[in-house]
Amino acid sequence: MTVRFGVLGAGRIGKVHAKAVASNPQAKLVAVADAFEKAANDLAEAYGCDVRTIEQIEEAADIDAVVICTPTDTHADLIERFVLAGKAVFCEKPIDLDAKRVEKCLAVVEKARGTLMVGFNRRFDPHFAAVRKAIDDGAIGKVEQVVITSRDPGAPPAEYITRSGGIFRDMTIHDFDMARFLLGAEPVAVTATASVLVDKKIGELGDFDSVSVILETATGQQCVITNSRRATYGYDQRIEVHGSDGMVAAENQRAVSIEVANGKGYTRPPLHDFFMTRYTEAYAAEIAAFVASVTKGARISPDGKDGLMALKLADAALKSAKDGKTVRL
Repeated sequence: MTVRFGVLGAGRIGKVHAKAVASNPQAKLVAVADAFEKAANDLAEAYGCDVRTIEQIEEAADIDAVVICTPTDTHADLIERFVLAGKAVFCEKPIDLDAKRVEKCLAVVEKARGTLMVGFNRRFDPHFAAVRKAIDDGAIGKVEQVVITSRDPGAPPAEYITRSGGIFRDMTIHDFDMARFLLGAEPVAVTATASVLVDKKIGELGDFDSVSVILETATGQQCVITNSRRATYGYDQRIEVHGSDGMVAAENQRAVSIEVANGKGYTRPPLHDFFMTRYTEAYAAEIAAFVASVTKGARISPDGKDGLMALKLADAALKSAKDGKTVRL
């Protein structure tokens, strides 16, 4: 069976997912929709698909699934519409910026017995997945501490900041999901600090650009997350998991993994410049997993509940940063 896709949103992340769909032998990109005509036309031309409206994709008999890459404040409504239309839904994170709205959306999905996958792509990164496998294989014993470093090469534009929901819901939310993925347990306490160190305009818009978070589970496992909107050396993505019997880590990735040694010392190529190139394999793997769920009934992961839990952690972190206190869930 070939899963026929419509992509909603032809922006940066829409292009990433369109590429992943088009490159999957069990998927076909049928149509793309975007409010900006040029963006839709460019993406359609690149992959030989149609340009349609959201309404046309919703009603289309030749489309089985959609990838939602539109602005966050449209996600929940679109999920409900397309689940009720009988389409399988893959939605970029977050489902919504309000946890209660997410709960209502998930109730609609459940009642319709719909298929919903949330785009936490880092679970599918081969390096991070190998860390999880090492944990599952017992290579480091019981997980005790997790350290996640995630730093963007530069801050997003002001227009994006105003719609993103803030750094905890936009950026750290990936790390909250990764923390749950690696800890294997739900955090019950969140302590966060937040500052404006990169761009004062971000602070003027009510957001932060530099944050640190400590998560704790009921059994005392810990996770430390460090985020920054600035990394002059590239896209900084590292994880380390310490256990009772050892440690496993995933280092930063480079476009070319070589090392040159000469009279000037040891040098290596720069890091990937951003998520579009760093997580190419992860985006392809998550679409493959989504296709498998549609064609073979494979278990959906991450699902809507994972999206909700990550959002609740983001909300708790924001409250902790503002109040200067640990928030217990």
